[in-house]
Amino acid sequence: MQAITMALMVHVLAAVFGMGSWIAINGLWVELPLIVPEIPEGWYLPSYLTIIIQLANVGPLFVTLMHKFCPRKLDETAVIYAIVCLGIVACFLLPFFWKVTTMFGGALHSTALLVLAFFLSLVDCTSSVTFLPFMTRLQPKFLTSYFIGEGLSGLVPGLVALGQGVGVVRCVNMTINTTSSVPSNSTGGNSYSIVAHYQPANFPPKVFFFFLSGMMSLCLVAFILLNYLPESHHQRATGNYVKQTEAANGGTDLSKMEVAEQRPMISPSDGQQEARVKAIFRTVRYSPSEMVLIFLVLAWVNALTNAVLPSVQSYSCLPYGNLAYHLSAALGAMANPLACFVAMFYPNRSLKLMGFLVLSGSALASYIMAMAVLSPCPWLAQTNSGTTLIVLSWILFVGTLSYVKVMIGIILRDEGHSALVWCGAVVQLGSMLGALTMFPLVSIYGLFHSGDTCNTKCSL
Repeated sequence: MQAITMALMVHVLAAVFGMGSWIAINGLWVELPLIVPEIPEGWYLPSYLTIIIQLANVGPLFVTLMHKFCPRKLDETAVIYAIVCLGIVACFLLPFFWKVTTMFGGALHSTALLVLAFFLSLVDCTSSVTFLPFMTRLQPKFLTSYFIGEGLSGLVPGLVALGQGVGVVRCVNMTINTTSSVPSNSTGGNSYSIVAHYQPANFPPKVFFFFLSGMMSLCLVAFILLNYLPESHHQRATGNYVKQTEAANGGTDLSKMEVAEQRPMISPSDGQQEARVKAIFRTVRYSPSEMVLIFLVLAWVNALTNAVLPSVQSYSCLPYGNLAYHLSAALGAMANPLACFVAMFYPNRSLKLMGFLVLSGSALASYIMAMAVLSPCPWLAQTNSGTTLIVLSWILFVGTLSYVKVMIGIILRDEGHSALVWCGAVVQLGSMLGALTMFPLVSIYGLFHSGDTCNTKCSL
């Protein structure tokens, strides 16, 4: 019973630790409807954030190059402490400075908000190449808990924003005084029209930013406990898990066994010793071509889930109504940790299953993208069947590809620390390529069009 309690505690700590990986930037995104009306950038802010996040990839690039050219020179634990503390400070400063503007280039800009957004992006991007490799110090079963927490980093701020009342729209009749010709829906000198009216939030953005700072503080506490709590040390991969490996190698010293854990992710077989280790870890040896395929799939999946589809979510959902948009965002965010939870009990390393899930997720992504392109009048717009279909598509898309991410994480966890460093780098690379592809399509060429929530009418 005590062992179960200790393991459960470490599962919870791993999830809280994982939640801190992207909660800051995810929180900033869901708060945009309340931030945008108060700043000079207006709805150009999402475009600025997209570029800022890509600039912040200097963090994971530095860490990856250090691992490549100066192995074991970079103190991973110190880097995690530094970026989490930076995230806490940046979130704490947001409530005080997010409205501050300065004159730059002949126009007002929210300089403080953009600078703090860069630091938050630096924290979250760098977490991809530091948090995951740190998890190799724990037994593999805790990696899934980490992915659950990473999924919650999008769900938790989304649910808080829903409670805050972000983006709640009500269509109201407005009376407009006219001095020109009177339209058909006017009486006397007054014109009547239906306009979208955003409901006031239940609490201001500064409270939400303090909440983000608190969540980053919980991440720091979880990381400290994972490092120093006695219960965590019992669940280290250097405990019974590695003692079994040492036994299989005839009592080989643990320091020598580090080669098996820290080996390059694609390397020739080390003979009978590695075969015995693989038998204990119950893993499969993948060929170089299979590893390349796995990393290509990882880049593709993260490009879709982190950049391509999120950039058009409003275009794909809002034509079906605000309810469709909020349900797809909230239930889609729930599908992520749920898929990770399923993977905890049904882990799978089959490349055939991975291929099937990737094709299925890509097909769903194609449908969602088609609806976004057809906005403001996609198929079955303003119908219950269309609303149901788009919400289910988002849920299944997020859930399917989230399970694929966990599958790849499990595979690369078995390949060692180096593989997880490159895993984080490829995640960021895929996300960056997806964002840089969608930015001109959405913000420059105007391929996607949004309709008026209250006045757009589509023929059935």
